[in-house]
Amino acid sequence: MPRFSKRVGREVLAGHPRLPEWITKERVSLADLHGMKRDLRDSHLHTVCEEARCPNRTHCFTNGTATFLLMGDVCTRACGFCSIQSGKPRGLDPDEPRETAERVAAMQLRFAVLTSVNRDDLPDGGAAHFAETVLAIKRRNPAVGVEVLVPDFLGDLDAVARVVASGPAVFNHNTETVPSLYSEVRPAGRFERSLAVLRHAKDLGTSLYGAAFRTKSGLMLGLGETEAELLTTFEALAANGVDILTLGQYLRPTRHQLPVKRYLHPDEFAALGQQAKAFGFTTVYAGPLVRSSFNAHEVAAFEGISIA
Repeated sequence: MPRFSKRVGREVLAGHPRLPEWITKERVSLADLHGMKRDLRDSHLHTVCEEARCPNRTHCFTNGTATFLLMGDVCTRACGFCSIQSGKPRGLDPDEPRETAERVAAMQLRFAVLTSVNRDDLPDGGAAHFAETVLAIKRRNPAVGVEVLVPDFLGDLDAVARVVASGPAVFNHNTETVPSLYSEVRPAGRFERSLAVLRHAKDLGTSLYGAAFRTKSGLMLGLGETEAELLTTFEALAANGVDILTLGQYLRPTRHQLPVKRYLHPDEFAALGQQAKAFGFTTVYAGPLVRSSFNAHEVAAFEGISIA
């Protein structure tokens, strides 16, 4: 992949390169969060923070935000970037919406993010379960904001509508990468299908809740995309009503996932964030350790560009 800048970034020349200093210096210990992690495990709830080994676990937990992984920890798809187990999932736990709402209260969260494995085995892809969990949290914790980070539901727009109707503050669906890399990175996904999901959510959410309703999407960088492809993708997302964009460095979870093609320097993320903002996004988060739910709690107050 051509460099975005001749001055910065690091090409990956070996199979297991050392992480660049701008990533390793940000790593922090989770020792002070053992209590929270123990409570989550005791309640048999899953967080994607733990399952996907997110580098921002401490940042989000200490800001009163956690991302709950609904519908089990086995996914019906096998994306090239993800360390979550793939296979045949178990049936849904009917108590999970209530238990999630209770855990949100017990953790004294200010903002809860709900995501899930892909459940292509279910007729609605799990949309009803998402909606029930949003409503349970709102009943138990009226002051807590909720963001949903959903799969594409195989393009079922009725499923999208059911989730939106439950009243999340933010509807998030990640396109993950540029269209040319889907066959390798997200083989069961379709870029145009993801755009249709985001467009439908935006249109319906705006009609139900007005301008306060936000849609969101995110990309991982360093998988082999070019700058020109990124700009085209930014344009497509903005044209389909996406308000918030996240741009982060892809970090290989284990040796079984796709290798990193290149580590982008923070200066490159800053430049790409500025370019993305020009397409009309309300908010852009860009930086090596930015992930889908990064600073999710800021959504009601922050507009602009944040570089992390």
